[in-house]
Amino acid sequence: MAEQEINIRNKRASYDYELTDLYSAGIKLTGTEIKSIRAGKASLSDAFCYFKKGELYVKNMHITEYTKGNIYNHDPLRERKLLLKKKELAKLESKVKERGFTIIPVRLFINERGFAKLEISLAKGKKSFDKRQSIKQKDTQREMDKALKYKF
Repeated sequence: MAEQEINIRNKRASYDYELTDLYSAGIKLTGTEIKSIRAGKASLSDAFCYFKKGELYVKNMHITEYTKGNIYNHDPLRERKLLLKKKELAKLESKVKERGFTIIPVRLFINERGFAKLEISLAKGKKSFDKRQSIKQKDTQREMDKALKYKF
């Protein structure tokens, strides 16, 4: 059975934040949550990560209820624990305590072993002039790509 590629992205992350370090973290899920993710029914648009008692959690990650689930279905917006190594957690926690840094989920995917992973990034918020500069760079890149496409 050919399995489809699950790749759910947070499209606003690179626009609103300057992404620095990238980590791949496991997620502690229930049975119906993993089934919904495999069906592609998840959203990272409002999600953010925070520390509670030395552990990293993701909040506002929306995983739609499983359609064939029964009374044991999950809460779509519940907090989910992220699984990282202790060194990575310590490094992230020290950086978050610095002013302006936050942890943003960038991508949700299923690895080759069938486990759901969340790609998180240490990020710093952009100012409005930085956002305008990002838009300008994307427009110039699009124009250059278009020119190269029609050149040949």
